[in-house]
Amino acid sequence: MSEFLPKEVREGLEAARKADLKRKSRLRIHAGDQIYPVLRFWESGFALDAEGAPHLRGLVDLYNGGVHLYQCLIVASEEENGEMRFEFKRSTEAVDKAPLDFYRDENAPIALLEG
Repeated sequence: MSEFLPKEVREGLEAARKADLKRKSRLRIHAGDQIYPVLRFWESGFALDAEGAPHLRGLVDLYNGGVHLYQCLIVASEEENGEMRFEFKRSTEAVDKAPLDFYRDENAPIALLEG
């Protein structure tokens, strides 16, 4: 059906679809001091707008609004339908404190009180 529409109408519909995806998504990629809105996200990667995104490669951070979700090692995969797709080589969940290097018992006392 879309091949019957004039080129200008198809381009307008595609631009409206991208704008809607950008507005709905709170996901952002931080690459150095640059920030790119994520159009789509799936388990093994994500997609950015092909016009505004360079062929990113390397370490980036994925945020949902102001919440740091993942630190990711990425590589550009392919460009299709105005989207640049990226695949994760590694995706590590971001944490707000350092991991413990020992097992902490669930019922262990937090502090000792001297009486």
